[in-house]
Amino acid sequence: MGVDPRAVRELLRTARSGALGTLSLAMPGYPFVSLVTFVPDVRLRPVFLLSGLAEHTRNLRADPGASLLLAEGGSHPLEQARLTLLGDVAEFEPDAAACRRFLRYSPESADYLKLGDFRFFRLEPARLRFIGGFARMGWSDPPVPPAGLTEAEEGGLLDELAPFAPVGVGLLGLDEEGLDVRIAGVIRRLPVCPGAGGQEALLAAAKAVLAGLELATPGDGLA
Repeated sequence: MGVDPRAVRELLRTARSGALGTLSLAMPGYPFVSLVTFVPDVRLRPVFLLSGLAEHTRNLRADPGASLLLAEGGSHPLEQARLTLLGDVAEFEPDAAACRRFLRYSPESADYLKLGDFRFFRLEPARLRFIGGFARMGWSDPPVPPAGLTEAEEGGLLDELAPFAPVGVGLLGLDEEGLDVRIAGVIRRLPVCPGAGGQEALLAAAKAVLAGLELATPGDGLA
C-alpha cells in the first residue's frame, strides 16, 4: 500500500522526540537505542543537539548509520501513525539562520550550547517506513516539502508576520502546509492554505490564520 507523503511530513513536523538507533561500540553488532529530541530543518531532515559524552554520539562518530523512530501520541500506540527513518547522521555547523530556527523550537538548547560540549548533528534520510494504522504501511523515499523555503526566507517571512501575532503567540516556523506557533508554552501547528502565488500568498494565508487566533476566546488556549 502506498505511503501518504503529507502524513509523513505532518508527523515529522509535529513529533518532538524519537528513538534513535545507532550501532553500538561497546557491544559490536548490537543496536543501541536512545531517547532524543530533535527539530526538523526546512527540508524535513531531523537535527539533533548532542553531547560528545553521550553513548549515541560516540557510536555515530564511529559509524553514521542510524534509524529514528517517531510516533503519534495517544492511548493506543499501535493504532497511531509511526515512522522509521533510516540514513546517515553527521555532525555539521549550521549557518546563523538555521541555528536561529533550531532555537526558536528549542530555546532551552541555548543553555546546552554554552557548555561547549554539544554539537549539531543531522540525519540525512535514505529510506523510510511509515505505518499509518492497521494494514496501512509501506516503504518510501525521503519526504520532499512542497515549494520549500530556505531558513533565511522562512525567518524573513516570520519577521513580517510578527506584528500580526496576538499577544502570547510565538512564531516558530512557516511552510506551505502550516504555521508553527507556541502558545502558553505548547507548540501548535496551524494549517495554512496559500494556494498558488508563492511567498506573498503564503504570507497572506498565515496572516489570515493569525487573525483567526486574535478572534479566539480565552478558552481556546490564548489566555
